[in-house]
Amino acid sequence: MATTADFRNGMCIEYNNDLYWIVEFQHVKPGKGAAFVRTKLKNVKTGRVLENTFNSGVKVNTARIEKRPHQFLYKDDLGYHFMDSNTFEQTQIEESIINAPQFMKDGQEVEILVHDETETALGVDLPPFVELQVTYTEPGIKGDTATNATKAAELETGATIQVPLFIDQDEMIRIDTRTGSYHERVK
Repeated sequence: MATTADFRNGMCIEYNNDLYWIVEFQHVKPGKGAAFVRTKLKNVKTGRVLENTFNSGVKVNTARIEKRPHQFLYKDDLGYHFMDSNTFEQTQIEESIINAPQFMKDGQEVEILVHDETETALGVDLPPFVELQVTYTEPGIKGDTATNATKAAELETGATIQVPLFIDQDEMIRIDTRTGSYHERVK
């Protein structure tokens, strides 16, 4: 149990028989009336964000979430398969709870968010940046860099993203998994 004074960004609470992350919160003390806490809550399962106001001092149930290191093994018709890095147990997870499945390659290290009481997987977090090889892209034209022009590039995982014109085939690039965009060329 926690009160509204304990709210922190990233905290997981039980609200309306579901789990929510606190994305943003603000304690408000109006000149007249009781204090309250204005929050933005993100549903752990659906990702939907809702705004809610709690009276100051209200008690809420907190949920204990663990981040466990796993290694991505392979994908098949049943879903994505991961291996726990500590116990070597294999876990199967559906694509809907993975934040950027198109950038995962075999052997990729990820963290799986697990609800401590029910032992159910709530989400899969990739590292903020991954390095992937460009398998196909159109050749760039020398001197065609007057603007921030981009072209499509297919990566080793099969994903297609927009890259600058100077990127060539077989180059390694760093991708931001949070936005799904090109970040920089790997030297």
